[in-house]
Amino acid sequence: MKRILDGQKQNMVGPRIKQLRLEKGMTQKTLAERLEILAVYVCRGSISRIEEQKRTITDIELIGIAEVLQVDISELFKKDE
Repeated sequence: MKRILDGQKQNMVGPRIKQLRLEKGMTQKTLAERLEILAVYVCRGSISRIEEQKRTITDIELIGIAEVLQVDISELFKKDE
């Protein structure tokens, strides 16, 4: 079976997370702090790597990020606009 992602990218949602975060005027640090309130522990550096598609992202992290960004989880999978 052919891989959906190329060998360089570790996730599909990173650029969209960055776009939505910036639209909300939120820093990576603020996103990390708000995730921590939800008991989703992702440091600022990990958020940077997720946005750069250099780190995989768990389903729990996806749910938390969608909640913090106040979007439906499906919004994270839309192409950069």
